[in-house]
Amino acid sequence: MNYGLYLSASGVLTNTYRQDVFSNNLANVNTVGFKPDLPTLTPRPAETAEDQSPLGTAQELLDRLGGGVLVGPQRTTFAPGPIEQTGRNLDVALTDRTSFFAVQHTDPETGEAGVQLTRDGRLAVDGQGRLVTVAGHRVLGPGDQPITLAPDAPVTLTADGRIQQNGADVARLQIATVANPEALEKQGQNLFAFTGADPRTPNPNPSLRVGALESSGTNAIATMMQIMAATKAATGNAKLIKYHDDLMDRAINTFGRVA
Repeated sequence: MNYGLYLSASGVLTNTYRQDVFSNNLANVNTVGFKPDLPTLTPRPAETAEDQSPLGTAQELLDRLGGGVLVGPQRTTFAPGPIEQTGRNLDVALTDRTSFFAVQHTDPETGEAGVQLTRDGRLAVDGQGRLVTVAGHRVLGPGDQPITLAPDAPVTLTADGRIQQNGADVARLQIATVANPEALEKQGQNLFAFTGADPRTPNPNPSLRVGALESSGTNAIATMMQIMAATKAATGNAKLIKYHDDLMDRAINTFGRVA
């Protein structure tokens, strides 16, 4: 086995994975409330250690090289993004990393309604008076009840999550706190799901920025540099694969023929 060939191939695969993750982050540089992902790599043990081979088959020199790298768990960075003023009455931003809006999500396969979370505070009232997100998901109040408003009356949001019409409180946003946001799973459409026990606790005193939105957590310049670094690493490993292929060609077709 050409050990170097396998090490180089693992480098291509893992760095291509890094390119994919960073490219997705960059594609969402203008997505409201987007949380970028962080790819991780983990060292792969040498073949003899991984396969628990008998000690007599170990090759000390090769074992020192290790077994290359493997893709590790992908993590999401939940640091709050920059807040940008919009002046729109139904735009609202969360200012801490552990708070989320609760929305109703319908499973397209089963048709069952469930609860998912989002950081996207672009809200609107549809023609039926339902408070919805920009993606059309119904916004929930306390008790996971969808919020319905009078469609013909102006809507005002307050900094503590109350919804007012004609100067009176008519509903309240559910601001859920998740102590460990890293346990949430991305579901697409800027939504997060949870499995197992419900991690939410109600935030009785939320601090919101009305007339503002949380920008994407992606730093465009830093992410471009990450993509370039991953591309350079993948290209370097691809060149090493070609070098090993050339060496094997010479070993078989040149040295083997001479012998």
